[in-house]
Amino acid sequence: MNNENVIKELNEFLRGIYIAIHGYERYIQHVEDQKIKDLLQQIQQDHKQHAIRIAERIQDLGGVPVEDGGMKGMMADWMMRMKGAADDPNFILKDAIRGEENGIQMSEKLVRGDLDNQSLQIVKQVLERDRKHLQQLQQHIQP
Repeated sequence: MNNENVIKELNEFLRGIYIAIHGYERYIQHVEDQKIKDLLQQIQQDHKQHAIRIAERIQDLGGVPVEDGGMKGMMADWMMRMKGAADDPNFILKDAIRGEENGIQMSEKLVRGDLDNQSLQIVKQVLERDRKHLQQLQQHIQP
């Protein structure tokens, strides 16, 4: 297995995690319901821990981890600003769900890519946690 390919794939994955971290920051700033804010903060902390694990793996493979979401991150931030990140908790939760779903889809593609066994296990653990985030967010949507 070529470490350069693994590093490239993991850095792409890391960019997605940074996009999620920044997205949750915007949600947290706009939600007033403390229960929902606490949930969003916990999910954001999970994403930060995931970023640390992926960055460490990249370093262990001899690579340099990216430090932000790159062009995709800038576009995601711009899109969120256009939406206005409304103060409505249901809007925020639904948008967070869409983000988690996109992250899960990206992770599933990565699992099929060029990863060594150790990197694959880390990504699978992150994917499992992201699926739990999705369930937690769905439980808080009000009819």
